[in-house]
Amino acid sequence: MQADIRAFFDEETFTVSYVIADPAAGRAAILDSVLDYNPAAGRTSTRSADSIVAHVRERGFAVDWILETHVHADHLTAASYLKEKLGGRLAIGAKVATVQQTFAKLYNLGPDFKVDGSQFDRLFADGETFGIGGIEVRIMATPGHTPACVTYVLAEAAFVGDTMFMPDYGSARCDFPGGDARTLYRSIQRIFALPPATRLYLLHDYKAPGRDRYAWETSVAEQRAKNIHLHDGIGENDFVKLRTERDRTLTMPKLILPAVQVNMRAGSMPPPESNGTSYLKIPLNAF
Repeated sequence: MQADIRAFFDEETFTVSYVIADPAAGRAAILDSVLDYNPAAGRTSTRSADSIVAHVRERGFAVDWILETHVHADHLTAASYLKEKLGGRLAIGAKVATVQQTFAKLYNLGPDFKVDGSQFDRLFADGETFGIGGIEVRIMATPGHTPACVTYVLAEAAFVGDTMFMPDYGSARCDFPGGDARTLYRSIQRIFALPPATRLYLLHDYKAPGRDRYAWETSVAEQRAKNIHLHDGIGENDFVKLRTERDRTLTMPKLILPAVQVNMRAGSMPPPESNGTSYLKIPLNAF
């Protein structure tokens, strides 16, 4: 059974969210949603998420799952808002606890913040399967960008998160806490072992130099033939050298500090303080 896939692109964060559905069963999952955030004003809005809500309601889908490929550093997730509006279970890879442990120390969150992934309804281990209506989805652990990254594999498609970008843009950075270029290379080889015709849906696109249109769909065959960082013939050591040198030139994502503390809470804001207001922590000189 082939899934009905609808992409939603947020140009502000260059993020692609997806609704993955079994139309015959009327069931759907939402993947890697965006909560709009203005860092200058400290204000959130649900414009991007409401586009997803409208689509789901227009098609008459019931939402079973609200999925994350990992704890994002470049945008805030709308997972909690979407669950409130549409229902569904929040899910992420089981290694999210490793990310929580690292960043709980950075934000000095103390013992009240649980670092066991319990903010999510389901933690997926490598090889587990679940259903979207009659569509079976398999979990493939693909760490390297972060320890908790997973790829969602369908019969004909895979949603790869930040592991790689379009072939002309390359691969994900590996210099965040817990990231590792060698691990990423091996994770991508697992993706490359999928059938060549498998469609790969990406989480971001930044338009590589010379390309004037955004794109977020490719294939295993195209990536293996053309990816500028790790096409067939690029060895592990060569990739690690390339990725490590490139990462040294990159600045931190502008939303990493506000985003991670929300995203590792499954999209919930920090608990309100005595005046009823939630606050995001910005650790100074931490990176």
